[in-house]
Parts: sequence; structure tokens; C-alpha cells
Amino acid sequence: MIGVTRLNGEEMVINADLIQRVEANPDTILVLSDGTHYIVREPVDEVVEKVKRFQAEILAEAAYLGRKGDPPPSLRLVMDSEE
Repeated sequence: MIGVTRLNGEEMVINADLIQRVEANPDTILVLSDGTHYIVREPVDEVVEKVKRFQAEILAEAAYLGRKGDPPPSLRLVMDSEE
């Protein structure tokens, strides 16, 4: 899930896995796999970075599941940035 802001200032969280494409027209438009469109304040580059970060977090957590000791460096970076 990634956080975005609608044009009216309302914050929302959207499932990044459902984003089919992101357009700049000139507003940023998120087009979901079911055809739903959302216009958001964040620029395209920022939305792409949020999606990449979300996917990296999921992969890092999955790689760490069931292990003991310190989390892997990629997960530590995510955990440190949230503090």
C-alpha cells in the first residue's frame, strides 16, 4: 500500500499492486487494473519511487521471515527510515 493525496487534499492509501499505469496529463493519474482512475497531487516520479519502495519492503520482509538475529541490511534501512 502507498499513501497518495487527491487533488482536494484528501489522503488515501492505495494498493500498489493494482496500479496498471501512472500518467502525467499534466496532473498525475493512477490507472488501476480494474479501470478505476485517481488524480493525485504527487508527481509521477514520486509515485514510482513509492511503488518501488513498497515492493522492496515486501521482498525484504519475505526474505527475513523465520530467521533469527538481525534483519537483513535492506530491511534495516526500511526500519531505520520509519523512526
